[in-house]
Amino acid sequence: MSLPKRDDARHTYGEYRQWTEDARYELIEGVAYAMAPAPSRIHQEVLGELFRQVANALVGHPCRPFIAPFDVRLPKGNEADDEIDTVVQPDLSVVCDPDKLDARGCRGAPDWIAEVLSPATAGHDHIRKRAVYERAGVREYWLVHPVDRIVTIYRLEDGRYGVPEVRELRGRQQVAAVEGVEIDWESFAEFSGD
Repeated sequence: MSLPKRDDARHTYGEYRQWTEDARYELIEGVAYAMAPAPSRIHQEVLGELFRQVANALVGHPCRPFIAPFDVRLPKGNEADDEIDTVVQPDLSVVCDPDKLDARGCRGAPDWIAEVLSPATAGHDHIRKRAVYERAGVREYWLVHPVDRIVTIYRLEDGRYGVPEVRELRGRQQVAAVEGVEIDWESFAEFSGD
């Protein structure tokens, strides 16, 4: 299933900030994709547990965790904010460089992004967003599949994502891009289905 486009025009962050409709969008290379309807309860429980573990691990650490909605602007170069054509709202992002944070969110690649997949967003997250995150330099990208109980992990190597690591949601998993963060998948045992 593909997320619907707002229209066929190309947009920038400057336009995006002016939109007054209730719908939320992400811009990917100027194309405005409507965000999926409210996520399922399971999606929210999985995301909440993931955020809780990450936030607890980062107490007193310079890295900061954020959950959607949180604008992550991904410039291609030094263009002004209003000219940026890619703005995403990852389910969970961790930013370790405080200079990337401002009142609007994050400008530049977070160190780690995790998306909790749902039927409405799986293709978008696997294809479009993975390519965007690779181009932007996101060091580590996780796709958490609550229904299948697996996680797909991409790590940036020489500017490209290598072969992903795919593992079951069992045991513990270190986040390589963020020192001191380890996810205990056993805490997710009560969440199943989507």
